[in-house]
Amino acid sequence: MQKKNGDVSMSHKRQAFAEEVEHLGEDNSSMAAFETDCGGDSLDSFPHLEEKAPSWQQLKRQAGAGANGYTGYKTDELGALLGDDMSPEDDKLPLDLDEPLPGAETSLLNVPSKCAEQAEEFVKKVWAAGWNVAHHHTLPDWLKDNDFLLRGHRVPTNSFMACFKSIFRIHTETGNIWTHLLGMIAFLGIACYFLSRPSIEIQWQEKAVFSAFFMGAILCMTFSWVFHTVYCHSERVGRFFNKLDYCGIALLTIGSFVPWLYYSFYCRLEPKVTYLALIMFLGTICIVVSMWDKFAQPQYRPLRAGVFVALGLSGVVPAMHYVITDGFWHAIDFAALGWLVLMAMLYIVGAVIYAARIPERIFPGKFDIWFQSHQIFHVFVLAAAFVHYHGISEIANYRLTLGDCIAREF
Repeated sequence: MQKKNGDVSMSHKRQAFAEEVEHLGEDNSSMAAFETDCGGDSLDSFPHLEEKAPSWQQLKRQAGAGANGYTGYKTDELGALLGDDMSPEDDKLPLDLDEPLPGAETSLLNVPSKCAEQAEEFVKKVWAAGWNVAHHHTLPDWLKDNDFLLRGHRVPTNSFMACFKSIFRIHTETGNIWTHLLGMIAFLGIACYFLSRPSIEIQWQEKAVFSAFFMGAILCMTFSWVFHTVYCHSERVGRFFNKLDYCGIALLTIGSFVPWLYYSFYCRLEPKVTYLALIMFLGTICIVVSMWDKFAQPQYRPLRAGVFVALGLSGVVPAMHYVITDGFWHAIDFAALGWLVLMAMLYIVGAVIYAARIPERIFPGKFDIWFQSHQIFHVFVLAAAFVHYHGISEIANYRLTLGDCIAREF
């Protein structure tokens, strides 16, 4: 009777052991509770299982692993261990925890790619949360300037802070902003260097003449990048700065002609004053036309290009005058005519690309962010300004090395 009771007690212990092991993955404290419930007995109470059953430490590690979704032992396998009859197949149980788990090597190899995918997704979410761009057809009419730029447009912000933050974002105006922002910084640096030279090197008259060019270039670049920055603020703000942008083009053209006319007709007052007055008059007309609201509308793009090209080509008249009076090669060598022609060609080519909207017209949606026509136009304008600065520097150096004026007939 006592033996029978002992067998029953042992059977209860085995059953309790199986139930506790089955729940080890859910709660690591089950093992301690089991020891308490069984009167402090451990595996020592089961001598026939000592070699087959895992140690407490192994079971606890397996319990921890079970909480993460994997256990090296299945409850039905452990049930065989707890039974009275042991079969030969029991020796094949995976008791070695140091062996790699099935598919573990493959899983480890996938970790870098999964991390990269998660990081990319995170960056996309942060980007989407911090900045929104829109398709062209979703924009209000006053923001629809180029039908061939399909994606990456900024939406109306009604915030100057948001507009200026967009300088450091990627959208359809990023290239337009930075081409002339960097150009403005470059000409600002050149102007500061030139105007800060001592009078023994550069007299105040030359500084005043070159200041007209520097002012025109800096204002043109400034109005341009500021306009492209705040263009998406609101219709009223965008229209106002758009007018300033066009005024800047006229100011650059006027400022470019001042030093060239001053040094080309250095000793001839009448033609110099006449041509300076003419370019001032034509430039003023361009500024007045720029104030017309409809001038900024997309359908008047060819008209805008034509007006500014005509203003630039007005320099053909004084150039022909110089060639007639002094000769073609003299104009090339001493009046920087070659540089003047190159500047004019850069302006004209840039304006044609701007008006034709090439290359985005040919490949709609392919140049939404980079290398669109307006960016190319900006680059040509910047290049033309640098070319002209080099040309007027050469002609100024030539005139100043001659000394006093030599009397000439008109």
